[in-house]
Amino acid sequence: MSHLISSESVTKGHPDKVADQISDAVVDACLGQDPSSRVACETLVKNNAVVVAGEISTRARLDIEAIARVVIANIGYTDPALGFDARGATVLQLIGNQSGDIARGVDRTDPREQGAGDQGLMYGYATNETFNRMPLPIHLAHLISRNLQFWRESGELPYLRPDGKSQVTVEYASGEIPPRIDAVVLSTQHSPDVTQERLRDDVRTRLEKLLENRGVDSRTTYLINPTGNFEIGGPVGDCGLTGRKIIVDTYGGVGRHGGGAFSGKDPSKVDRSGAYAARWAAKHVVNANLADSCEVQIAYAIGVAKPVSIHVDTFGTGVVDDDQIARAIRATFDLRPAAIIEDLRLLQTKYLPLASNGQMGREDLDVAWERTPRVDDLMRHISG
Repeated sequence: MSHLISSESVTKGHPDKVADQISDAVVDACLGQDPSSRVACETLVKNNAVVVAGEISTRARLDIEAIARVVIANIGYTDPALGFDARGATVLQLIGNQSGDIARGVDRTDPREQGAGDQGLMYGYATNETFNRMPLPIHLAHLISRNLQFWRESGELPYLRPDGKSQVTVEYASGEIPPRIDAVVLSTQHSPDVTQERLRDDVRTRLEKLLENRGVDSRTTYLINPTGNFEIGGPVGDCGLTGRKIIVDTYGGVGRHGGGAFSGKDPSKVDRSGAYAARWAAKHVVNANLADSCEVQIAYAIGVAKPVSIHVDTFGTGVVDDDQIARAIRATFDLRPAAIIEDLRLLQTKYLPLASNGQMGREDLDVAWERTPRVDDLMRHISG
């Protein structure tokens, strides 16, 4: 019995990711000057306009217009002919202060008892399918998107433009290790100077080399720009919004998602910090060889420091009972927001690099939630 699982990734020039990167650049600017900043920043991009809105309470001196223009330029939107460019874009700001009602629930005399910035449930997931404990479909989709960006930025394929998407379908067959790649879908914006035949040949040649020994075979299907020309892209082709690529940010649809976005939020928001902590815990479980796959759910109430529940699902792969793993996680990790922020160094983390190519599995950025220093502690609580 076999089954197929597909995951997608997008390049940093995708309009939703343009919005995410602007929002996270604002978070970085705030926390870099004032670690006590409270930020909930949303961005919308369409045509040659940028709208930055939300609630920000900070002592930082911000030039949001300049921040947005730098991000847009660094992505590669510098040519007015694209219809969206860093120099010519109109930037509108609609920024207020954080609600006093929320602030009273979050801030505490004892900073260790800082309340959660909102209610909600966050999920973390890990699997032993890949070296970075990510599901294989999203791992490969991100690999393709990163390389698509490299082929453009390095000038290797100079006709490529910033917007692009990848999708990988993996076939899992009982007893077949490793899984095989059933289909690869890639759509990339391009200049009008290239034919589809040349683009498809250039990209497929590189994809085959990139995916060699990763599960491709003679039955693997490649679909490159399947609708034909993709000249109109970025915010001209589609409106972009912060937080609309949360499955790309996490596990590609494998495992569940609480629904809260990451980008544009300071770590007092458990949508961000709680999700990182859940990934941290799940990765410890897999690295401790307690399960092949592990999903951790953490739920919070607004203004309350301790989570109201922790749930573990190892999908039948655990070597001990899931409830026993959940108790060990509770004993090993302090999941109050202030403790998560301290343990994972979330006030020192730069969030802009995380706003493209995924928030999880980013061992290339050496983020703290990808490290597993407490495996021995977790095992002691299991055996105890």
